[in-house]
Amino acid sequence: MARNITPRKENYSQWYLDVISAGQLADYAPVKGCMVIRPSGYAIWEAMQARLDRMFKESGHVNAYFPLLIPQHFMEKEAEHIEGFSPECAVVTHGGGKKLEEPLMIRPTSETVIGHMYSQWIESYRDLPVLINQWCNVMRWEMRTRLFLRTSEFLWQEGHTAHETKEEAQQETMRMLDIYRRFQEEYLAIPVIAGLKSKSEKFPGALATYSIEAMMQDGKALQAGTSHNLGQNFARAFGITYLDRQNELVHAWTTSWGVSTRMIGGLIMTHSDDDGLVLPPRIAPIQVVIIPIFTNEQERSETLAFADLIAERLHSRLDPLQVKIDDRENLRPAEKFFHWLQQGIPLRIEVGPRDVAKQSGMVARRDIRDKQSVHLDRMTEHITGLLDTIQENLYQRALDFQKQNTHQAGSYDEFREILSREGGFILAHWNGSTEVEARIKEDTKATIRCIPLKEGMSPGHCMVTGESSAQEVVFGIAY
Repeated sequence: MARNITPRKENYSQWYLDVISAGQLADYAPVKGCMVIRPSGYAIWEAMQARLDRMFKESGHVNAYFPLLIPQHFMEKEAEHIEGFSPECAVVTHGGGKKLEEPLMIRPTSETVIGHMYSQWIESYRDLPVLINQWCNVMRWEMRTRLFLRTSEFLWQEGHTAHETKEEAQQETMRMLDIYRRFQEEYLAIPVIAGLKSKSEKFPGALATYSIEAMMQDGKALQAGTSHNLGQNFARAFGITYLDRQNELVHAWTTSWGVSTRMIGGLIMTHSDDDGLVLPPRIAPIQVVIIPIFTNEQERSETLAFADLIAERLHSRLDPLQVKIDDRENLRPAEKFFHWLQQGIPLRIEVGPRDVAKQSGMVARRDIRDKQSVHLDRMTEHITGLLDTIQENLYQRALDFQKQNTHQAGSYDEFREILSREGGFILAHWNGSTEVEARIKEDTKATIRCIPLKEGMSPGHCMVTGESSAQEVVFGIAY
């Protein structure tokens, strides 16, 4: 157990912040509620961005960029949207030393400005679909902040699409939700539950919102991604019209979807331990670090040369940028081990004079803290196989935890008992009432995380009112 990290059982919130500090991932900025993402943290974001960006482009999407500042009257065009976001908006009233004729809002999201541009770009059904994504920063004035999880300014991607039909928009909404699900599970090794948000939890102005929900090690839920079917609401507000196949002027159907640097927070809280950060190999900026160990110049020369040979062999199967030799001479080997341990690097290879003599290296796993000697001839195959094993182990470990901490409640009393005793996800029946949903939240702080999309859910009776319920929904206390 690392001395610079508070144990999870002692104080989970402080543990989270300690892991970030020890891993040199981020720090608080001079402006309250904002953060500085340090190189190690930003490298993780870059890895996430690269993989997601490819998935977007493989599904036909292209990138563009839209302005940071949005005219206030744009935000006012869609009533539900402005009502939902106005408490969080930062407003620019002066520029160039003068008061502006119209205040400008720093984007909390970009539906309005993108809707305006789409109204100018789209004329005919031949212009559809429009499939655009943007990588950018947004500002939402948060009162209670926590690094990565909730900050006033954060980085994200926001996809915005326009379609010819209602059916196409719904297909796009679900397609992007599935891309998010696959990314979380296949790259971040985070199991998620996909489902529909309740009316009170949907995106302001949306027809329907879908999300993927993950469970953190403290049993709390984290909304890991959202996809919104905006219907024709924003199209009507911003005049996104086109001539259809019958030569009639009609409104387009639009969607939006996004994930943010919050994913880094989810990654930390899903896999890390009391010694620091743990990274799944497929998202780790560095997968393997090689540490030469020596006491004199001759040993230094021999171990460095052997480390170079191992790295060269690994480069045939791994990205050279993800294999690092730590040849710093101002740190002792133990200090290097500790540094990379807290950076969450999946594999460490130790190479000393005895290893050089045996043409082998000591391979140490971060996930289970196992260590074994591996001969050079087997090193490449062993390392590549081990990276896959670690990835699978982290996912299975998180999935087992989710299953162990998912409960069913047949009554409201049982629901409250489970929540106070065990937490986690609770499957329970609900009558669909916003009033009942609000009562549960007020009584317990638990919210409906989503209405699962899984088939085969059996009908029952609402745990609060006893009224008919089509299926169980997922409750949890969320970040």
